[in-house]
Amino acid sequence: MMYDAVIVGAGYCGAVTARCLADYGKQVLVLEKRDHIGGNAYDYLDENQVLRHEYGPHIFHTDSKQAVDFLSRFTDWFPYEHRVLGYLEGKLVPIPFNLTSIEMLFQREKADHLKQVLIDAYGMDQKVPILELRKNEDPEIRELADYIFEHVFKYYTMKQWGYTAEEIDPAVTGRVPVLVSYDDRYFRNRYQQMPKKGYTAMFQRMLNHPGIHLELGTDSSSRLQVDPAQKKVFLDGQEYPGTVVYTGLVDDLLGCQLGELSYRSLEFEIETEDGDYQPVTTVNYPTPAKQHPYTRISEYKKMMLHPPVEKTTIAIEYPYAYDRHGKKGNVPYYPVFTKASHQRYQDYVSGKTAYLAGIHVSDENTIAITIDAAYLPFFYEMALLDCYPVPIRVIAPGCRVADDGNGIYIANADANAAAPLFTADLLRRNKELGREKKPHCDGLVFECVSLVERILREHGKLPAE
Repeated sequence: MMYDAVIVGAGYCGAVTARCLADYGKQVLVLEKRDHIGGNAYDYLDENQVLRHEYGPHIFHTDSKQAVDFLSRFTDWFPYEHRVLGYLEGKLVPIPFNLTSIEMLFQREKADHLKQVLIDAYGMDQKVPILELRKNEDPEIRELADYIFEHVFKYYTMKQWGYTAEEIDPAVTGRVPVLVSYDDRYFRNRYQQMPKKGYTAMFQRMLNHPGIHLELGTDSSSRLQVDPAQKKVFLDGQEYPGTVVYTGLVDDLLGCQLGELSYRSLEFEIETEDGDYQPVTTVNYPTPAKQHPYTRISEYKKMMLHPPVEKTTIAIEYPYAYDRHGKKGNVPYYPVFTKASHQRYQDYVSGKTAYLAGIHVSDENTIAITIDAAYLPFFYEMALLDCYPVPIRVIAPGCRVADDGNGIYIANADANAAAPLFTADLLRRNKELGREKKPHCDGLVFECVSLVERILREHGKLPAE
């Protein structure tokens, strides 16, 4: 069979892209290296009748109605608001650190004073990055910030990444804010819910289409070959003129020509306990590694609509050095955020390899791209927005995709327009598309997927919406 597209990976981006193409009448081959679909969101009922998340807890949360509407074609939902506690000084306190956390850790008089200082400085119901708190001119706020950094961020960061907090990009520690609020929810998105029958069931329905041909346990390198000298792609030994969408690791895609990128892995110790194990789904342990070598414990049944009563399944999470060839630590959960790793990534995406350099329309059937995305993990629940086809006129009204022979770029639809229309402000205004946030995904998913889909549409390879 001649396929219109070959997609490498059956996780969030791969599955969504496959379904979108199939809905447009395309024949799609999906190659998945693992023996299951769903990527790191894969879940299943274990021996305790607990819906276990094989690769750690995955919580659906988004502000995008488009994302929810698309996925609702394949699943029903139930409301779920994630809450996390942290083990601090022998107590379980809310994480992110909030006003309740202050009340639990300080004497009442001091706690009341510190709360009022924060409210006066930032206002009620505000999220303040820890780095901003530590730079405040008020010595009391800086003292509190240092306490929070020491007890919430420092040791957790060291265990999670294998580096000190000073060696890691400050944006990492800045992701979990301090909340000037009593709201103890981990997320504050408009939509917070879970698939009623789990993620795997959702992806099974998504991939259940006569135009989608799924092969599990298949390493893409056994079917697809790239000839950089000829700038050609071969499928089963025959030159392939169709579209290839790759959702894996950029260094794998480019043959690790510039060396391997740095990733961090995880290992899970699974235990069965009686009844309930802890008060919330996840308890963090931001303590020194000598005290607790793990970073968190998750109790999966607390994410179920109808959990079993007698038994429970917990997952004790240990950060692990990544080794793609090892028996353990061979799943790349997170990129490591150091200056050296970021520079190597930039070398890949800037076209310093022999495979791909820039974005070009080689002919009417072939588009060559360099994967160009910030070296950050993406919110997986938003990743589908980067797969879902959106014409350029929607995301950037008044713009078009142009190619002058030196690469594709976004230009004004009206060549006589006085000023460029494609600006950061324009993208910020597209809140309904959910692109005001930087997406991430379990594992790594790159924005090239959306770019490919948009380019295909603009060049007539997919019908306009």
